[in-house]
Amino acid sequence: MVRENTSKPVAGFARNRLTRILRLRLDKIGSWRHGNVERLRYAFRFGYQSGSSRTALPILRAIVIPFLGIWNSQEEPCRTAGAAMSFGTDENQSVSGSDSPAHDVPLGDTVEVSDELYEKILRQVQDLHESVSAELKGESLVEGSRSDSGNDPIAPASLEESGLSLGLIADLAVKLLYLNGTLTGFEIARHLKLPFSVLQPSLDFLKSERCLDVPSGEMVGPLSYRYHLTEYGRTRAREAFDDCRYVGPAPVSLSSYEAICRRQAPRGLQLSESALTDSLKGLVVDRSLLQRLGPALCGGQAIYLYGPPGSGKTVLARALGRMFHEAGGEISLPYAVAVDHQIIALFDPSIHRPAAIEQPQDHAHDHELSTSSLIRSDDERDLRWRKVRRPVVIVGGELTLEMLELKFHESSGYYSAPLHMKANGGIFLIDDFGRQLVAPQRLLNRWILPLEERTDYLTLATGKKFAIPFEQLTLFSSNLSPHQLSDDAFLRRIRHKIGITPPTEKQYREIFKAECERRAMKYDDWLVTRLLSQCYNPQISPKRSDPRDLLEVLDSICRFRGVKPHLSEKILFEAYGECLGTPPGAEE
Repeated sequence: MVRENTSKPVAGFARNRLTRILRLRLDKIGSWRHGNVERLRYAFRFGYQSGSSRTALPILRAIVIPFLGIWNSQEEPCRTAGAAMSFGTDENQSVSGSDSPAHDVPLGDTVEVSDELYEKILRQVQDLHESVSAELKGESLVEGSRSDSGNDPIAPASLEESGLSLGLIADLAVKLLYLNGTLTGFEIARHLKLPFSVLQPSLDFLKSERCLDVPSGEMVGPLSYRYHLTEYGRTRAREAFDDCRYVGPAPVSLSSYEAICRRQAPRGLQLSESALTDSLKGLVVDRSLLQRLGPALCGGQAIYLYGPPGSGKTVLARALGRMFHEAGGEISLPYAVAVDHQIIALFDPSIHRPAAIEQPQDHAHDHELSTSSLIRSDDERDLRWRKVRRPVVIVGGELTLEMLELKFHESSGYYSAPLHMKANGGIFLIDDFGRQLVAPQRLLNRWILPLEERTDYLTLATGKKFAIPFEQLTLFSSNLSPHQLSDDAFLRRIRHKIGITPPTEKQYREIFKAECERRAMKYDDWLVTRLLSQCYNPQISPKRSDPRDLLEVLDSICRFRGVKPHLSEKILFEAYGECLGTPPGAEE
C-alpha cells in the first residue's frame, strides 16, 4: 500500500526549511551523545505526536531511522520484510551533506510499507524514545555546565581518537554484559560513557568472534540491538575478570589526562585581596599576612606555613582549601586512566565533589529550534570525564611513602591513584608536617623533583615507569621552622615560607569575642583582661586556639552543674586549669 504525504508542512515548517533540517550527515548522527539524543526526542515528538502520525512518517524515517543506524551505504536505503521505503522532496536534495555518493539517500513524500512493518517501526521508535527520556530525567548526559576556560574534553568520534585499544573496550563490554545479562547498544554505551561510534568496532569484533548474539532490534539499527553473551562470550568474560575486575566508565588515555591536567593547573587562578579577605571571614588575620598569602596563592607554588602549636596554621590552611574548593571553579576529572592496558581508578567520591549539574534543555516543544542546534555535534563533552570542584586532599601524621605510590589491588587487578594524583588541579595539604611516621627528610626527598618539574613518576607492578602531572598547590603546615629542616635543596623549591605568629592582645580579644558570639554567650571584656594578666606572661604566650578550648571546657562545666553556660571569673579560671594547666602564680 502507498501512503502519500499530502498534508501541509508540519508545525509551521516551510518545505525548504524542513529540507535543510533533514540534511543530516548519517555518520554524525549515528552516535548516542547528548545532542543526538535531543534530536531523537525532538524528531519523535515532531513527527509522531503532531497532527497525523501517518502523514508524518517521512519525517520519522528521515530523522529517526538514520539516527538509529539503519542505513547502509552499500545497500538500498531500506528493504525489510519485502517492503520498500523511498522518499524525496527534491531530486537534487539528499539527506547527507557529504559529496560522497555512498551517503546520498533520496528524500520523498511517499512511503510504501506494509501495515505490520509500519506499526513495528513506530513501536520500536516509541520504545527507544521513552528509554532515552527516562535516562535524561535520571542521569543527565550533560554532567555539568561548561567552564569559561574551555577546558572541557571533547568526545572522541572514533576508536583511534579515544586513545584506547579495541581489546580494552571489548573486555569492558563483555564484563558489563556478564553482570547485566542483555543490554542494548545504547545502554552499553551509556554505562561505558563512550559514543556509540567508538564502541561499535569492539561490538562488531566480539560478534565476529562469536562472543555476542543479537536476538532482537535489527530493524532499527545497531544502537537498538539487544546484545547478550554466547557461551564462548561468557568464557571470555570470566577470563577478562581474572585479569581485571574493573567494570565502569571507560578510562582515558594517559596523554589525554596529562594535556587536560596541565590546562587546569591552579597556577593561573586570579585572586584579589578583597576575594581573599572575604574567603577568610570569621578568622582574625593580619593584613600583612594577607599581603603574603595572596601572591603565594596566585603563583600556585608550594607554601610552607610554620609557627608554634595553637597559632592557627591548620585553621588557616583548611580555610584556604575551602576557598579553592568553593570559589576556584570547576575542573574535568576522568573516572580512570589507562596505561599499557592497565587501569588506574582516579575518581574518588570522598574527595571529588561533583559540580552543579545543568539539566539538558527540552527542545521538543520549541518550534523555533534552529537548524544549527539540530546538527551541531562538534562541541559535545567526553562523558568519561566528570565535572568536579577543585579537590582538597588533607593528610596528617598518617602519611607514609606508600600513600604516594600506585596501589595495586591484587584481588581486583587494577590500581588506585595515589593521593597527590587525586589532588591534581586543587590543593594537597600536608598538616603537622614533621610528625609523620616517616622522617621528614625522606618525605622531602620524595617531593624534590615533582615540586621543581611539575612532574612525578609512578611505577606499575610490571616495572614500567611513566610520568604524570604534578599540578596542585602543595601546602605544608608545620611546627618546625624552615631552618630546622636543614635541607637547602628542598627549601629552594618552596617559594613561599610564611610564619604564623602568636596573636596580639587585641587579636586575642577579637577571637574570644567571636567564640562567645558563636555560642550565644555574653562577652565580658573585663574577664578577658583578668585572664590575660593572670594566666599569660612572656614565657607563656596566648594562642589563637585558647579561646575556643577554654569556652568548650567552660560549657561542659556549666552543663554538668545544671546552669546555663556563662562567663564568670571562677568558672573561667577553673576551665583554664582543666584545659591549659594551673595559671602562673596560683597557689598549689
